[in-house]
Amino acid sequence: MRSQIYTTRRAVSSVSFARNRNIVRHSARGLGSISQIVIVGMITLVFGLIYVAEGTKATGYDYKISEVETEIAEMTAKKEDLAVEKARLTSIATAKNSAVAASMENAVVTGYATE
Repeated sequence: MRSQIYTTRRAVSSVSFARNRNIVRHSARGLGSISQIVIVGMITLVFGLIYVAEGTKATGYDYKISEVETEIAEMTAKKEDLAVEKARLTSIATAKNSAVAASMENAVVTGYATE
């Protein structure tokens, strides 16, 4: 009768006693504190790199905007110069076609002074 009790106890127990088998059950361990610090540091580094990359893009856009503004300023100066030239040419054409200019005589060289 003793063997029956032994076998039932053995069958009921959750730990099996066999050769080359540990009796201790190890629980799965989580990350340690150093691993957690390293992971947080890596995430911070990645976010920092993303932030710097976005800042660099904005600076690139600033350079493009600056180039366009410079080009606009140059074209505005050319436009003003052309407006002055147009006004000069228009005034010459108006003076040629005026009634006062039509009544004037053409200038001709009559002679040269001699010494």
